[in-house]
Amino acid sequence: MLSLISEPRARLAYVAAEGELKQPFKDELPTRQAQLSTLQDTEEFDVLVVGGGATGSGCALDAVTRNLKTALVERNDFSSGTSSRSTKLIHGGVRYLQKAIMKLDYEQYMMVKEALHERSNLLDIAPHLSAPLPIMLPVYKWWQLPYYWAGIKMYDLVAGGQCLKSSYVLSKNKALELFPMLKKDKLVGAIVYYDGQHNDARMNLAIALTAARHGAAIANYTEVVHLLKKTDAGTGKEKVCGARCRDVITGNEFDVRAKCVINATGPFTDSLRKMDDGKNTNICQPSAGVHIVIPGYYSPDNMGLLDPATSDGRVIFFLPWEKMTIAGTTDTPTDITAHPIPREEDINFILNEVRNYLSPDVEVRRGDVLAAWSGIRPLVTDPNSKDTQSICRNHIVNVSDSGLVTIAGGKWTTYRSMAEETLDAAVAAHRLGGGPSKTVGLVLEGGQDWSPTLYIRLVQDYGLENEVAQHLAATYGGKAFDVAKMARVTGKRWPIVGNRLVSEFPYIESEVRYAVKEYACTAIDVIARRTRLGFLNVQAADEALPRIVDIMGKMLDWSDKKRTEELEAAKKFLYLEMGYRSRSEQLTGTTEITLDTQEVLCLIDRYTNRFHKFDKDSKGFITTVDVQRVLQNISVQIDENALHEILNEVDLNKNGQVELNEFLQLMSAVKKGQVSDSRLAILMKTAEESLDLRGPVTVDRSGGGV
Repeated sequence: MLSLISEPRARLAYVAAEGELKQPFKDELPTRQAQLSTLQDTEEFDVLVVGGGATGSGCALDAVTRNLKTALVERNDFSSGTSSRSTKLIHGGVRYLQKAIMKLDYEQYMMVKEALHERSNLLDIAPHLSAPLPIMLPVYKWWQLPYYWAGIKMYDLVAGGQCLKSSYVLSKNKALELFPMLKKDKLVGAIVYYDGQHNDARMNLAIALTAARHGAAIANYTEVVHLLKKTDAGTGKEKVCGARCRDVITGNEFDVRAKCVINATGPFTDSLRKMDDGKNTNICQPSAGVHIVIPGYYSPDNMGLLDPATSDGRVIFFLPWEKMTIAGTTDTPTDITAHPIPREEDINFILNEVRNYLSPDVEVRRGDVLAAWSGIRPLVTDPNSKDTQSICRNHIVNVSDSGLVTIAGGKWTTYRSMAEETLDAAVAAHRLGGGPSKTVGLVLEGGQDWSPTLYIRLVQDYGLENEVAQHLAATYGGKAFDVAKMARVTGKRWPIVGNRLVSEFPYIESEVRYAVKEYACTAIDVIARRTRLGFLNVQAADEALPRIVDIMGKMLDWSDKKRTEELEAAKKFLYLEMGYRSRSEQLTGTTEITLDTQEVLCLIDRYTNRFHKFDKDSKGFITTVDVQRVLQNISVQIDENALHEILNEVDLNKNGQVELNEFLQLMSAVKKGQVSDSRLAILMKTAEESLDLRGPVTVDRSGGGV
């Protein structure tokens, strides 16, 4: 295990690194095409990293800052896999410490100690993307209070001087004051401790971009077709000497030669190992972790919740994130796939666990799930383990007979120390030179010029909305000014610049233009990883897609066919991987309302009458024209495009009209809580109430009567 470095030493390492390291691309990143040209034209790299997740990007940054000639290829987008689908925590692992103490497991103890050091370092090197977060552990039995308090205090002690803030005990009343949604019954108190939280995909991207600034040739959408090998003159054995790569976008193939190839492919570790030697056995056991996002009102703005013992022994986190609430995770064995899909049973499991800890006054509805995703953890296999829950999240570094260096397992928080250990092994095995690691304290992309008040300058200098300015500062750090400069004039009195992609989120159009500079190649890259819209609200992301595709199409010179393909691919991504399918199925799963027969008849009659107020011609369906006509009668105006979007949410057979049975299914799902905030349901109810309030026009007002 690596020796730990105190925070003062980390800062000294940063100062030293700043003096030694060069940034050939400090002002302007090379384009993706320029990066591909470098990959093809360079005679030989010292290191070729395969995999653009947190660990792979960390390896590239560690290598290039050792003055090694470095390349990185990723077959999809940076952070497109597990690294963007985490719980968003930077933590040492409270439950791992519990296991270490209960089982007297020194290895687990050292893993927690290392992770707590890395937590401190990560918060320091990317202050714009990360921050400490208080997490409450509610206690419902008196004997558990000293037990949990002792465990959490031990967590503080292990962190030592790198403890973020000291944990503390709360009375029942104080706990409810800070977390009013909490279940009051039998609550005896709570313990609050601190861990870190971050924007995982943006953090991964910051690591990769920092590597590029220092001269690493990095390329997304570049897959390894097969490994290159040559016979070692001294031993007569075959040695890996690079990889045959393919540009996924153009189909062009080329060789990238390197003295050392590092396998940092996460769940796909064994695929590359078997590419090296078909006889290799699997060393990774994949585990699926599902998370859901629900509205921000489910949790306080700055207080998370930990459920230490769920109904099946898992740990559930309930955390504020990006003004929403994230809940998860599950932990179940799974098959390896590049496109994991959240299962309905996992979504419902998380919702049920959330219900156990929230007040009965808070109705936890299935329809409040705004997004859901599944991430595959690349756990190191323990042959004696019967299930994935007992597998340690530690990592292994392996050098094969042919020289392929594999880094497998581990966790997000320890990506940097894992990369350092991997490069140490690579340098030793391949005699690369380059000196020791310089990444402790090395500030990541955007962190150098960030300050807590940076957003104020954005508001004052560019005329951005306050919320948008805060978002840009927290996402891009010092690079937020570059995004602001690309923002177009709104034509309004305020804000002066910064047209939003969707009204309820602070993402603006210039972020799409800047995303292309950050190597975004598809619309999915923008909604999932450059912005986090797809992870926060699939419906909002779906609405933003046409504008995103339009902006990217102009910048990347897409044909009409390509634009259509991008739109369809992004919609498929939202539908399958971000939980839109599960959300949509709440409309089609059942058509009956679970009430007694008389109530059912009354409700069906009421909803049918509501429908016919819009379907004046008794066609059996309504269109935007019908809705527009009713809205005009009550002096309400809605843009026609917006109306199309509203009807499309309910138009199950996608024929451009909403039929009576579709409307009844919608109202059934709304009644059960399977669907919430349906715009059509709310719009039609509001319109009906307005019409009823107006009543019939009197004779004198009609101008008639004798």
